[in-house]
Amino acid sequence: MREIAQCGLPSALEVMGERWSFMILRASFNGIRHFEDFQGQLGIARNILSNRLHRLVENGILKREPVPDDRRRVEYRLTEKGIDLLPTLVALRQWGEKYSARTQSSLTIVDARDRKPIAPIRLHAADGRPLRYEELDWEESEKVGK
Repeated sequence: MREIAQCGLPSALEVMGERWSFMILRASFNGIRHFEDFQGQLGIARNILSNRLHRLVENGILKREPVPDDRRRVEYRLTEKGIDLLPTLVALRQWGEKYSARTQSSLTIVDARDRKPIAPIRLHAADGRPLRYEELDWEESEKVGK
């Protein structure tokens, strides 16, 4: 039996591994930027929201920016690191929609160009072909050609 190797999953879960962080991220992708708007949209307690926003900023997922016309207010904006979480968020959403009978989405993610729903998130080989679980294997990183 193979030993479970070191990987980035534990550190990713340390940053994003609980519900509220993902809900804040979803709200951010939907254009929410202000503390009060996060709280109103999510129904989250102020102390929990403050803590999660702080952790997301501290970990470089969101950044705080002063509002240009009101320097007393701040906006929380996605960083490049945060935007890179989009496929993860979409994959989790699609999984939830597929396997949760109680999850009926009110909005569908579409391609902005043709307004058609996006395809399910899948794993792909380096040459672009879709891969199934049975087609995957593990290799020591130093042995893999990049």
